[in-house]
Amino acid sequence: MGAGIEVRNLNAWYGSTHTLHDISLAIPANRATALIGPSGCGKSTFVRCLNRMHETNPIARVTGSVKLGDLDIYNDAPPVAIRRRVGMVFQRPNPFPTMSIYDNVATGLRLGGIRKRKRLDEIVERSLRRSALWEEVKDVWKSKSGAALSGGQQQRLCIARALAIDPEVLLMDEPASALDPISTAKIEDLIFELKADYTIVIVTHNMQQAARVAEMTGFFLNGYLVEFDATTKIFTNPTDKRTEDYITGRFG
Repeated sequence: MGAGIEVRNLNAWYGSTHTLHDISLAIPANRATALIGPSGCGKSTFVRCLNRMHETNPIARVTGSVKLGDLDIYNDAPPVAIRRRVGMVFQRPNPFPTMSIYDNVATGLRLGGIRKRKRLDEIVERSLRRSALWEEVKDVWKSKSGAALSGGQQQRLCIARALAIDPEVLLMDEPASALDPISTAKIEDLIFELKADYTIVIVTHNMQQAARVAEMTGFFLNGYLVEFDATTKIFTNPTDKRTEDYITGRFG
């Protein structure tokens, strides 16, 4: 099952640039939460703080607290352990190009110490089924390169790879922005299905997508969280004028 995330007074910097200012919000478990806002507003930096990817940049720094359930991710566990519990899917599909579909999904499992072929087969198949890719690749999953798949299939392969290690949270940074409308619809359908087992946080520029898939939505602007509420309220009756201006296309 998914876990809730409690963010309190989160600040982030790249060098001397203060990119996130005092962010506080509670992301509910087993729901999809969308983050919207113009380019450069801090959405992607924020999601990278939720699994400590932000600190892979040597000039990055974070203060404040992020709790995954009862676990303080910055004080109670090393980054690798956090990233096993908080998976991530990036904007552009990034399968390992020299590996088969199977090995793409199995890599994280092998790094985690799973070696038995039967167990690997079971988890890889389950992950491909969960990512709605199995029926398309079941005859070639051990022979075909992940890089030989279409863009939409590659993104679902990356989702399968993230799901294989059985995280509680799945972060998705613009997961459909590089995809055609049919592939985008498949990713959105997948988000609906995955909410039963995972907490999902999706960064999107596509406000219709946020309205379709997410129960909660946060609006970021210039590194600040302007508003965070139920998606229906954000899109029909926002509290802050800046949110309304962004949603109605007055800027951004």
